[in-house]
Amino acid sequence: MNYESSKKLSDVRFKRLVGVERTTFEKMLEILTVAYQAKHSKGGRKPKMSLEDILMATLQYLREYRTYEQIAADFGVHESNLIRRSHWVEETLVQSGFAIGKREIKDTDTLIIDATEVKIQRPQKNKS
Repeated sequence: MNYESSKKLSDVRFKRLVGVERTTFEKMLEILTVAYQAKHSKGGRKPKMSLEDILMATLQYLREYRTYEQIAADFGVHESNLIRRSHWVEETLVQSGFAIGKREIKDTDTLIIDATEVKIQRPQKNKS
């Protein structure tokens, strides 16, 4: 879902799909806009994705854990381009004080690890 189509959603539905409230999204967007303008103050090529869409794609990745390939296909860009931009978004927001994605594990936390064994069919080696 891109930013334009998310404008039609109610605030509750927006938060359920994106993972943050609309006001938080706007604050994030302000930080990214300032950082982008500072980074590209001397000019540069115009990106295919708007900052709003880059932020939406990054939040979708963090919320849903879909692959970058799937999200890139939804937004019509190359996977490597999306990865590079998403990492920039994460780094910029973390430097501005946002806690993104990864949190520290405490001694009191309970972890569940899926260690299910999955058989893989492998081709037989020729004994010649």
